[in-house]
Amino acid sequence: MRKLAILLVAGALGIATQAAAQTPAPAPAKPKTATAPKAGPTTPKTATARSYDRTLLRPVLLKDKAPETYQVKFVTTRGEFTVNVTRAWAPIGADRFYNLVKHHFYDNASFFRVVPNFVVQFGISAYPPVSAAWQNANIKDEPVTGSNKRGYLTYAKTSQPNTRSTQIFINLKDNASLDRQGFSPFGMVDAQGMKVVDMLYDQYGDSGGPDQDQIAKQGKPYIDKGWPKLDSIKSATLVGTAAEAAPAKSAAAKAATPAAKKPQ
Repeated sequence: MRKLAILLVAGALGIATQAAAQTPAPAPAKPKTATAPKAGPTTPKTATARSYDRTLLRPVLLKDKAPETYQVKFVTTRGEFTVNVTRAWAPIGADRFYNLVKHHFYDNASFFRVVPNFVVQFGISAYPPVSAAWQNANIKDEPVTGSNKRGYLTYAKTSQPNTRSTQIFINLKDNASLDRQGFSPFGMVDAQGMKVVDMLYDQYGDSGGPDQDQIAKQGKPYIDKGWPKLDSIKSATLVGTAAEAAPAKSAAAKAATPAAKKPQ
């Protein structure tokens, strides 16, 4: 009887212990269930932040010579336009642009400065590690062989020599004053494409837009948070040579050659 009592007590304790161990089990599960959805939105952001060509982290490797003429198709949040590049106008600039586009540098980048009747500016990477890699990857200045006419592309630069890097102007009008300041055009947007460029959001004003240093440091999330209406580049890709598309160009194509060679 005594042994039976001990066994009964032990059995009761075992059942109680087992019940006690099972009872709290659902409680810890609630925080896990509650926190799981929070991890969901961060996963795509991390993936997006890493979705760039790793070669862009080593600018010294991007030294390919561009074709004598080539085309770049821009797909933007406002529509599509094509840039025709002529290497003879500015070989150093054309080569740099070719390498950047080839490795998708401009994909997801924003048109962060749009000044009506002057220029559209873009060319800071959407990804901070890429911006950091190109911070000092400047190219040398070169002669201005053509005027900064409406639709023509040239590199942004400071008043100091050899400060061109990745940022680009698209001229919204004839800007001859840029010629005298050493801005060398290297390509042009076709006439149809300029209709899209003209529609890029410009209501933040020249002084009300995002800070360039912060774009470089924080990437596209910084722009999306403070200036959500700015348009951006979905993709910029090489699609062919300007020569192949020559029959489709009329007055715009004629303006791109002899008329562009203007003495400074």
